[in-house]
This record gives sequence, structure tokens and C-alpha cells, in this order.
Amino acid sequence: MSTGEKALGSVANYVDERTGAAAWMKKNLNKVFPDHWSFMLGEVTLYSFIILLLSGTFLTFWFDPSQREVLYEGEYQPLNGLKMSAAYASTLHISFDIRGGLLMRQIHHWAALLFMAAMIAHLLRIFFTGAFRKPREFNWIIGVGLVTLGIVEGFLGYSLPDDLLSGTGIRIAEAILQAIPVVGTYLAFFAFGGAFPGEAFIPRIFTVHVLLLPGIFLALITVHLMLVWYQKHTQFPGPGRTEKNVVGYSLMPIYMAKAGGFFFIVFGVTAFLSTVASINPIWLYGPYTPGQISAGSQPDWYMGWLDGLVRMSPPIETHAFGHTISWNILIPGLIVPGILFTGMALYPFIESWLTGDKREHHLLDRPRNVPNRTALGAMSLTFIVVTVINGGNDIIATNFSLTINQIMWASRIGIFVLPPLAFVITKRLCLSLQRADRDLVLHGKESGTLLRLPHGEFVEVHQPLNAHETFALTQHEQKPALVLPTFDDHGVKRPRAMLNKWRTRMSSAVSEQIQKPTPDDMKEIEHH
Repeated sequence: MSTGEKALGSVANYVDERTGAAAWMKKNLNKVFPDHWSFMLGEVTLYSFIILLLSGTFLTFWFDPSQREVLYEGEYQPLNGLKMSAAYASTLHISFDIRGGLLMRQIHHWAALLFMAAMIAHLLRIFFTGAFRKPREFNWIIGVGLVTLGIVEGFLGYSLPDDLLSGTGIRIAEAILQAIPVVGTYLAFFAFGGAFPGEAFIPRIFTVHVLLLPGIFLALITVHLMLVWYQKHTQFPGPGRTEKNVVGYSLMPIYMAKAGGFFFIVFGVTAFLSTVASINPIWLYGPYTPGQISAGSQPDWYMGWLDGLVRMSPPIETHAFGHTISWNILIPGLIVPGILFTGMALYPFIESWLTGDKREHHLLDRPRNVPNRTALGAMSLTFIVVTVINGGNDIIATNFSLTINQIMWASRIGIFVLPPLAFVITKRLCLSLQRADRDLVLHGKESGTLLRLPHGEFVEVHQPLNAHETFALTQHEQKPALVLPTFDDHGVKRPRAMLNKWRTRMSSAVSEQIQKPTPDDMKEIEHH
């Protein structure tokens, strides 16, 4: 043993004797994690956040978060000699004068888009597979909070350069603030330090963007990972997998090696996109001035649905008690998003209340086996897609020779028609897939081989499923719907009888599914 190895061993022994770290390290480094491609969505989110922190730190060295007026004298000649804010001028300086500055700006922006995309995809995976159920309700609420903060953080981030496109978004944000009854004007004056645009907004959101929200992100992500570690990871059903174990790979060395390699893959893809795909070319938009707006103004995709909601809202106002309430801003800008995110955060408790299921769950659902939840998710996604499309109605109108009014009215009608239609279609598809699974278990797979029976009839030979395939299609539980009595044994109506009656009906609707093959059905098939 070399001198260095002896010294390292002595240090490790010294620390272990005083902290007991060896036993803790041995226990946790052998912790098992399941292996499935969908679990990597959370890793993409984490790695994108790390890339955001690294690239954002680089950009802060040269960015000047100030709205004081300066005369641009940089390398970009079309804007040379033009008056602009110091924030916009410093962003141009980073893009054209700092070695690698433009690449780092694009890495930061692409990482933000990838961060939001991966986080939302991760949230959808958790929703459709039921990973939010007990004991993970708090982690689900943290996830919804992270998505909300991500939207706010992204908006503040692309508002910092103070270009004409981001200034348009800031103007919309001011309108949403002013739409809040009674206190809206005061909030807008507080945020902007006076009348719009003022000189205080960029410095304030810079502090929030680089200090406050990243600190909250770090805290929530840390708590999120600690809960995943403590509660153990969910896993998809399979042979040998139960609610009490985890089948997969240990943290060291396999999982850590795979995770480390995957980080560099995510970083490489982000760097490649940033190299070949230009994003947010602020020099084409010019500096922000309140009297101008760029043609085809579009926010980043995760803000597009809010923009689409505002665009499709009819111009409705109420004048009462000396105050004007702009419902066309208040409803799409605050009320609808508030209902959506509150509903998402409370959904685990709502589903548990409707089904009466208070047990712990560590095995995931197949989306087809929970048709109402899957249909609700499809309905929500359809709602978002319609609003995102309307958020680009001017671009669509230009490229497809349509009028904005045509797209506007199509989206207004579609927002009420398409989501319920998506719910019905998705639910029927899930039930049809359940029925197909039942038939597959009972009758086997089609082999393509025809057999002639003694009496002359031709039939196709079906190949029975193996034990693993049968288990995958029949392992899920089918909990009966709640039946809450409305009258007691003496015929007297119980307290909250109407609520119990409504809850029973809703539980029956939520629990609707195709009966899976029973053990008696399987025995009958085996005997034949």
C-alpha cells in the first residue's frame, strides 16, 4: 500500500470514528433504483437546471441590469449609435464582443426550454401512471410548484435583455397586474417603481431571476430528491416487483455511472442545439420603446398558452363603484391559470377522496387501466394545445392565408368543444384497450396458422401468452366503487346525505373499467 493510500485510509478512519459515516455511506450507496426510460425525464430536468446555473453564472459577469439610457458603440453595426438601455447594450456586448458569449446565451436559453419541457413531461408521466398517490402527495405539490416557478422564472429571464419582443411581454404582464380589482394599479406601480416602463423593473427582476427564484428552486429540488430517496422510487409492475421492494440497480457503481454519462449527453445535445439553431436574436428586434411592437411577437412555448387565452378572450369590462374590471385580462391571465394549477396541486387528494383509496402505492398504473384519469389528462392537454395554437394566430393567419378572426373564433369554439371530446374519445380508447387485453389473455395471440377441423371448418390457431405476459396484463387491482349509504338502519337520512350520494355517483364513474380475467376464467381456459 502506497503512502498516499495509507494517508487516505487514515483520514477516512478518523472521520468514521467520529461520525459513523461508513455505515451510512454503505447503506445509501447500495440503495436500489428501478430502470425505465421514462424515469430519465426527471434526470433531464435536473441536468438542465445545472446547465442553467452554470451558463447563467457566466452571463452575470457581463450583463448590466440597468434601464439607464446609453449610446451603443459595439460591434453590431446596424444598431451602432442608437440610444438604448444598458441592459440591451450589455446583451449585445455579450453576443458580439465576448468570446463564446453568444454560445453561452443560446445554451442558457435552450437549457431553459429543455428544462421546462422535461419538467412538464416528467409531471405528465407521474400523473398518467399514478405516481402521485400516497405517500407522494407532497412531492406532487412540490412538482406543481416547480412548474409554476419555472414559468415565472422563464418569463423574467427572457424579459431581462429589454429588447422589443421581451418589452411587449412585460407590457402584457403590467396589464395583467392592473386588471386585479382595487389593488392592481398599486401593484403595477410597486413592480415598475412608478409609471410604465420606469427604470426599476429590470434591476428588480434581475435580483429575483438570479438570486431569489434559483434559491427557491434549489431548496424545492433538494426536498424533492430527499423525499424520493426516503420514500423509495416507484416502479412499473413486473415479475418479482411488489409494493414492498424495488427491483433495479444499486446507486454505486452502476446507477452513478449511467447518470454521469447521461448528464454529458444532455449537455451535449443542449450545446449542439445552441450551435446550429439560433434562438432569441435580440439584435433583429431592436431596443424596447413603449410606442413600438415587433410583428409576429411570440413568447416562449411554455408561455404561449397564456398568451393564447388572453388573445381569445372577448372584450368584456365591468364598471362599478368607480372601478373598472377588465374581465378579458383578469379571467385568462389570473383566474383560469389559478384554477388549473390549484386543481393540479389538489388532484391526489381529490382522487383519493372519490375512490376511498387511502393505501400506499409504489407500483405504477398502466394509463389504460385508469381510463378516467387518463381521459382527464388528455382533456387538459387538448385545452393547452388549443390555447397555444391561438397564441400564434397571427403567424398561422399569415402562413395559411387566413384571417385572425377566423382563427380566433375557431379557437373560442374549440376550447369548449375539443377538450370534452378528447375526454370521451380517450376514455373509450382506454376501455377498448382493456377489452383487447382481456381477450388476449383469454384467447392468446393470433399465430397466422390455419387449422382445418375434422368437420371441415377452418380456424386460426391462437398461441397462449407466457406467464410474464399474462402477469403484465392482469396484475392491476380493480377496486370497486364507493357505496355510501344515505339512510341509516332506521330509515333516517344521514347527515351530508346529498354529498354522499354525489360522491357515490362520482366514484362509480371514476371506477368504470372492463373486468379483467378472474382466476376462474384462467382455470377454464387452462382446462380447454
